[in-house]
Amino acid sequence: MSGRRYRPPKLPTDPVVLSITGLSHEGRGIAHIDGKVAFVDGALPDEQVSARFVRRRSQLDELRMEAVIKAAADRVQPQCEFAGTCGGCSLQHMHPDAQIAFKQRVLLEQLKHATSANFELLPHLQSGSYHYRRKARLAVRMVLKKGGALVGFREKYSGFITDMDNCQVLHASVAALIKPLRGLISQLHGSHALPQIEIAVGEHAADLSTENNAHVALVLRHIEALHAEDLLALEEFANLHNVDMYLQPGGADSVHKLYPAGTPPRLAYYLSDYDLRLEFHPLDFTQINGEINRLIIRQALTLLDLNSTDIVLDLFCGLGNFTLPIARSCHKVIGVEGSQEMVSRGEENARSNKIHNAAFHAANLCEPLADKSWAREKFTKILLDPPRSGAIEIIPQIAALGASKIVYISCNPATLARDSAALVAAGYRLQAAGVMDMFPHTTHVESMAVFVPNK
Repeated sequence: MSGRRYRPPKLPTDPVVLSITGLSHEGRGIAHIDGKVAFVDGALPDEQVSARFVRRRSQLDELRMEAVIKAAADRVQPQCEFAGTCGGCSLQHMHPDAQIAFKQRVLLEQLKHATSANFELLPHLQSGSYHYRRKARLAVRMVLKKGGALVGFREKYSGFITDMDNCQVLHASVAALIKPLRGLISQLHGSHALPQIEIAVGEHAADLSTENNAHVALVLRHIEALHAEDLLALEEFANLHNVDMYLQPGGADSVHKLYPAGTPPRLAYYLSDYDLRLEFHPLDFTQINGEINRLIIRQALTLLDLNSTDIVLDLFCGLGNFTLPIARSCHKVIGVEGSQEMVSRGEENARSNKIHNAAFHAANLCEPLADKSWAREKFTKILLDPPRSGAIEIIPQIAALGASKIVYISCNPATLARDSAALVAAGYRLQAAGVMDMFPHTTHVESMAVFVPNK
């Protein structure tokens, strides 16, 4: 061997004209180049586009659309000027109704392939498609040739940070802070030591129409100790823009509140249908789309059809997002979560809302549950909301509990399909399923499925 490093062949420099025949599960247009599949970012089915190569592989090519020659009926003008570059969105060029139809097709293809079942289609859940995002992690970097700090999402096909000064999907109160944050960080002594900002938005009041209802928290990750002048500048910024400011010098345990000093490290959101106020730490997992979350809870509880004798099991319960609304309509509910910290948060929220028929337990939900004391209850109904990896490890145990109804909330149609097949094999029937647009303008598919015993 010569010892030379392998270098991939250079990409063609000239754009190519392609006819788009379909849409991949990742939301990219599908075309063919000399018999090889090509995925075209920014293109839609039934379009003819000019596109430029970004990657070439042995089995497929990847391209980015440069110009639309013939537009599809579903194409719209993105509301965000950075949509073509920023990696925070991928489908702003597609009408919202077409986006939800695409996500529904993805779900149905996965479920029908896995279960071969005929099931009812639930009505899809949609809300506003802009300024919906209440949680985000923004990258930060000083780039002198850009004039200072960049704050935002990373670019598509790149590790660079998008040169953006606003955002159409972040909550409006946060989008308005991007430009001021860039100015603030550019002036700090430790600007080079701030790689990211975690964003969380809560609510000050149950009345969502209340002016200035957003309660914004910024968590600044820093890899060096900050100068005293920087700390003062951060406090002044937080005071001026009415936000909570946190610092994170190390891991999650190192997070501490800088401003306003002496106040609890909590935000809150409201579920007015159930007279609930749920508190959370800015780094806690919460649903990023507040309005869709409320619609999902309403639909899930309607499908569970709870009564005063039901004993309900809520798996992957987090801080009680479903557990506490369920408690309003049943005899007893048990929430189980892998994180002891989130279990403690659930207990806090139960106490503050004066709920006495909800119990929370910490358990590894990838391991057997039979030896847990709470698992000996005679559960009549089950709700589960697992992470993207799904719940395959405990599906047989869930089925063995013999509940009359199981409602499964999923953020990954592939693992939902896999787990659905396991539930069907264990004696359940897929009764209904549908999608919810938790992440408009992205290919993320959030869905809900209902299972009943196969009698």
